[in-house]
Amino acid sequence: MAPGSTLGPFRFPAFRAIWIANLFSNIGSMIQSVGAAWLMTELTDSHRLIALVQASTTLPILLFGVVAGAIADNFDRRRVMLTAQAGMLIASALLAFVTYEGFVNPAVLLLLTLAVGIGTALNSPAWQASVRAQVGREDLPQAISLNTIAFNLARSVGPALGGLLISLWDISLAFTLNALSYILLIVVLLRWRPEVAPPVRGPMFRSIKAGIQFCLTSPALRKVLVRGAAIGFGLSAYQALLPAIVRDQLGGGELTFGLLLGMFGISSILSALLVRKAMRRFGTEMVIGLGTVSFIAAELLQGLSHHFAWALLAAALGGVGWVLALTTLNVAMQVRSPDAILGRCLAVYQAITFGGMAVGAWVWGAVADASNLSLSLVLGAVWLTVAQVLLRLFMPMPQRGEGVPID
Repeated sequence: MAPGSTLGPFRFPAFRAIWIANLFSNIGSMIQSVGAAWLMTELTDSHRLIALVQASTTLPILLFGVVAGAIADNFDRRRVMLTAQAGMLIASALLAFVTYEGFVNPAVLLLLTLAVGIGTALNSPAWQASVRAQVGREDLPQAISLNTIAFNLARSVGPALGGLLISLWDISLAFTLNALSYILLIVVLLRWRPEVAPPVRGPMFRSIKAGIQFCLTSPALRKVLVRGAAIGFGLSAYQALLPAIVRDQLGGGELTFGLLLGMFGISSILSALLVRKAMRRFGTEMVIGLGTVSFIAAELLQGLSHHFAWALLAAALGGVGWVLALTTLNVAMQVRSPDAILGRCLAVYQAITFGGMAVGAWVWGAVADASNLSLSLVLGAVWLTVAQVLLRLFMPMPQRGEGVPID
């Protein structure tokens, strides 16, 4: 595990322990996401409400992400993560209780998934900004890729496991397992003592303004942000409507839903192992283009076919597209952001990208309600196609060395 190698970050005990704990936490989150999405299909026939389950976990990143970034830069990031993890544990435990007791309805489900989303919004900038405290700078891109692998490994195992468990037992079990999964990560964070300089605390409003201003005035970061918004909006057609696709197009159940998400995760893992090499060889523009084309193919295939075998292929293509596009954008944002405002820059990126997903989920759900699922997916693919062509022409990705900060 030499410095700069794919597995190099595992040389660092802190990264290794946090990575393992985060893997189990992500598996729990994936199990809960399957349960919440499928529970909404049992509570309502509205495609819009089904899509809003996805939006409820990403909308808080749009609404509170920049504030969370300022918090990550002004306070101890480890304590911020601990607070967020504790809040998500409480929300998930409450969701398990109301579901088990039969008190859940669409409004309650959306409210509690929104609470988990708020915890994610608070946690994410501190989490991503803390990676630099876990590994050396030469291992940072590899650490980001390994964190992506952990997420997608959970995406491959968690959904299939969640679909199996809720088909054999009860949806409340999915929420209970997710609540328990936070405990290991909380314990690891409590034991972690990073050697970092104490944050220089300033007025929150001024901190938020400084982060936004830097992102908007940096030509390189503006390009990344616009790409994130456009891609997030387009790919959300598949992400948000998948539960409805399984129920209405494929005539499947919880296990079918879990298997499709599992295939999405497996292809994501394989792509994450190759994305860094691809970036070095072909450049960020080409890798993002390949990822976008892969997701376009996924949405078209799923929109035009109602067979499970084709749905599996669409899920595999979607997983490849997700990692190639979004991991490349994340790395581009990290390496071009000054450490002093890294949390705020990442928060702006996440607010823009996941905000695009949240808005897209509502829009594509509304289209599906007004027309049908197939049209919504095809229009999502059309959006990605037009955006890719126009942005590559008029707002190309920053080149190597462009916009790199001097720390």
